Amino acid sequence: MPKLPLHIGHDLETGDPFLLDGAKFNRHTFWCGQSGSGKTYALGVILEQLLLDTGLPLLVLDPNSDYVHLGTPREDAAPDAAQRLTACDVRVFGAREKDGAALRVRLTELDLPARAAVLRLDPVEDAEEYQVLRELDAAYGGQDGAEMMRSLISSAEPARQRLARRIQNLAVDDWDVWARGGTGVEATVMQRPDAMVLDLGGFRFAEEPAAAALAVLDRLWQSRAERSPVLIVIDEAHNICPAEPTTPLQRAIVDRLIQIAAEGRKYGLWLLLSTQRPSKIHPQVLSQCDNLALMRTNSPADLDHIGRFFGATPRHLLDTAPTAAQGQVLFSGGFVAEPRRAQMGVRLTPEGGSDVAVPPTRGA
Repeated sequence: MPKLPLHIGHDLETGDPFLLDGAKFNRHTFWCGQSGSGKTYALGVILEQLLLDTGLPLLVLDPNSDYVHLGTPREDAAPDAAQRLTACDVRVFGAREKDGAALRVRLTELDLPARAAVLRLDPVEDAEEYQVLRELDAAYGGQDGAEMMRSLISSAEPARQRLARRIQNLAVDDWDVWARGGTGVEATVMQRPDAMVLDLGGFRFAEEPAAAALAVLDRLWQSRAERSPVLIVIDEAHNICPAEPTTPLQRAIVDRLIQIAAEGRKYGLWLLLSTQRPSKIHPQVLSQCDNLALMRTNSPADLDHIGRFFGATPRHLLDTAPTAAQGQVLFSGGFVAEPRRAQMGVRLTPEGGSDVAVPPTRGA
């Protein structure tokens, strides 16, 4: 496979341009750095270069609106790069439709286990309600959920009434994330634009972002036989792929990510997980990552954890992480010939999120 060199900064030892092999993002990547290390900024540099110098589509699950301007060059960006970025097909979807299209998914197109996870239904403990859901799946699968809900409310059958009350009590029918008969983002992800950014912040209910993530991941997995490549970038990945999932929705997402991590590579489904704490990522997903990008990390326990999963990375290089300056990254794995440290270059696009400043005066 030919190399796809990405110029992302300079080598800390030699000062030479630092090149990553973009072709080696066809394996799973783990990106780690504590708060203040420059993790979000540095990851943005990588995503920009992947857009410019590869044909690899990106799907970014973005909980903090950090990458919503991925297709918008900064005013001081080099003209050639700015023109090429502007030509990229970057689509942004958010809860409030503020900076892009509305982030909506279709409840009726979720598969039965995913729909059960949304409704917190267990196939054994809630056997009767689960059976009703199965019957509804056969009758209304792929259709507008409003008709399905009307049939539940109007039914005199106790199990159907219980399921209707469950939906109402959980306020699932009030979630803004549902497409309600319209087109969901699942259809767009199948088109493989150059980049899709799903801005997961801003929803009224805490489980709406998880439902959106599950819908998209499920669609990618269901269509895996098409072998259409995509890099699935999950920022703050400990929220979507926690080591110890506590809700049915979390468990459903983690189960899907475990499948993608274990088998997705041969289908072109590749992960890039970014987080501050490696121990908070599910070990069955982390263990499948080949590429490592490590920024400043002070915790000895976290470094020990990384060392167990990335044994090919020399310990003396891992031990440089606590003293790494902002924007410095240790790269190890297939996308570099040998483990090396780099200073990241400048961003071409603005960061979407930023720190909140301390007010200089009362009332400011």
